Amino acid sequence: MANSTGDTPQGLGFALGAYFLWGFLPLYMKMLAHVGPAEVVAHRVIWSVPIAGVLLVALGRTRDVRAALSNPRMLAMSCLTAMLITVNWGVYVWAIAEGRALDAALGYYINPLFSVALGAIFLRERPSPAQSVAIALAACAVAVLTISAGTVPWVALALTVSWGFYALCKKQLPIGPNQGFMLEVLILLIPALAYVTWLGLNGQGQFLAGDMGTTWLLLGCGAVTAIPLILYANGAKGLRLSTIAVLQYIAPTMIFLVAVFAFGEEFGQARMIAFPMIWAALVIYSVSIVRQMRAAV
Repeated sequence: MANSTGDTPQGLGFALGAYFLWGFLPLYMKMLAHVGPAEVVAHRVIWSVPIAGVLLVALGRTRDVRAALSNPRMLAMSCLTAMLITVNWGVYVWAIAEGRALDAALGYYINPLFSVALGAIFLRERPSPAQSVAIALAACAVAVLTISAGTVPWVALALTVSWGFYALCKKQLPIGPNQGFMLEVLILLIPALAYVTWLGLNGQGQFLAGDMGTTWLLLGCGAVTAIPLILYANGAKGLRLSTIAVLQYIAPTMIFLVAVFAFGEEFGQARMIAFPMIWAALVIYSVSIVRQMRAAV
C-alpha cells in the first residue's frame, strides 16, 4: 500500500502495464474493424467473465459478488455502471473501426477534467482555481472543434461522459473494483450471449464463421478487456493520487500516436489548435493535483 510519501514499485508496475495495454488496444481493435461493434462488445463481455471469475476465486472474494447480487440497491447501481461501460466500449470500438481514433484520444484526454467537474456538481468537491482554468480550456478546445467541423465532436464527448459517469457511479459502490467488474460482466452476460447466438442463427455472426483468425481475436477480447482493468485496480492501491493523475495520460497519448503514425489519421488545423489547449489544461491540472498532495503531507 502506498503511503503519503511515495509509491510502491508494485503499484507503479501494475499501473504502467494497464496504461500501456490500453494505449496499444486500438491496434487490436483495428484488426476487428470488419466485425460489428456490438458483436465485439458482446465478446468483450463474454470472455471477460472466466478471467474475472478465476481471479476472484484465487483471491477468495466470490462471496462479495454473491452478496451484491442479493442486494437490490447495489444490483441496480451495478446495472447502471454496466450500461455506461457498454456505451463506452461500443463508441470506442466504433471509433477505431471508422478511423476516428484521434477523437477517442481526445475523449480520454478530456475525461479527468470532466471528472473534476462532476465532483464539483455531485460530490460538492470544490475545484481549485487552477483546475477551473483547466476545465475552461478543455471546454474552449471542444468549442474550437465544434465550430471548425460544424458539429459537436460527439465521439470524444460520448467517451468522456460515459467514462466520467461510470467512474462517479463506481465510487458510490461499496464493493472492490475486481468484484465490481465481475458483477458488471455477469449482468451483461445474458444479453451478450443472446445477441451472439442470434447473430449466429441468422448467419451474421463472425465467431466460428470460417475465419479462425477473427474467431481467435474475438476470444482474445476477454483478455484485452479484463487484464488492463485488473492491473489498474491493483496498481491504484499502491500509488498516490498525484501519480495516477499524471500516469493516466499515457493511454490517450499512445492512442494519439497510433492514430497519427500507424493509422494515418489527419491531424488538421482545428486539432492543431484544440489538442495543445487540452495538453496545456492537463499540465495545469496535474500541477494543481501535485501541489495539493504535497500540501496534505
